[in-house]
Amino acid sequence: MKLESQPRPDESTAPIAGAPSLHPRLHLHRAFPSRYLPGARDVAVYLPPAYDRHSPRPYPVLYLQDGQNLFDGQTSFVPGRTWQVGEHADAAIAAGEIEPLVIVGIYNAGERRLAEYTHERDARMQGGEAAQYGQFITRELMPWIAAHYRVRDDRASTGIGGSSLGGLVSLYLGLRHFERFGKLALLSPSVWWNQSSILEFVSDCAPGISSRPRIWLDVGDQEGARTLQDAELLARRLEATGWRPGENLRFERVAGGTHDETAWSRRVRPMLGFLFPA
Repeated sequence: MKLESQPRPDESTAPIAGAPSLHPRLHLHRAFPSRYLPGARDVAVYLPPAYDRHSPRPYPVLYLQDGQNLFDGQTSFVPGRTWQVGEHADAAIAAGEIEPLVIVGIYNAGERRLAEYTHERDARMQGGEAAQYGQFITRELMPWIAAHYRVRDDRASTGIGGSSLGGLVSLYLGLRHFERFGKLALLSPSVWWNQSSILEFVSDCAPGISSRPRIWLDVGDQEGARTLQDAELLARRLEATGWRPGENLRFERVAGGTHDETAWSRRVRPMLGFLFPA
């Protein structure tokens, strides 16, 4: 695909204007269009410290779902509560825990979130458009990011992640496009979707994946018995299909963890530490 044929959002390269609490190295691209999906969505890009002072250096990149919940309390699902991704990444980089990286927050499409974040159609809840969403990410967004930011495009340097349904779609796309993603962040993934069919998808995909992506999987013990049980089932399925705990899989049961932005914020730094170690 030629870069000039790709859809073009508002290519503002200025940091997001607004409340002083917003991260100073956060750039917002509004209304990113797609030929694969109806409607457009905003994309926020976090740049690591010294990005502008090291012009030749390319960085690894992590794509995260639900971008409006990651950085800006004014757009977050729960007003004022975000993952604080920029602050956690800055702290981990300064402490020498992780490699400096670019983080791309893909805003969800509101009422279409369920459709785009689910891999199969459920008889009661519908959905099932994750394959098209994946085409948007891999064929439109990722080439655009590579053309406008200094990111490494090799599999080992590229991650995808999210929470809840965002974690579900990240697992699906990470395995469906395993040649593109070498790191997966699955925070409280919605394994329950369509009678937990994602477990069979893992089993079906695993034999064809020669090099297992590195996976962070977590769940809070206050998210409900079903959510905890489902995450444990997924961890066991991953182990049974070739992932090795401590090597390319880390499963965390978070004491007191709940299913919300505040809880996921506390998991950002250890997640980055496992997926992007210095």
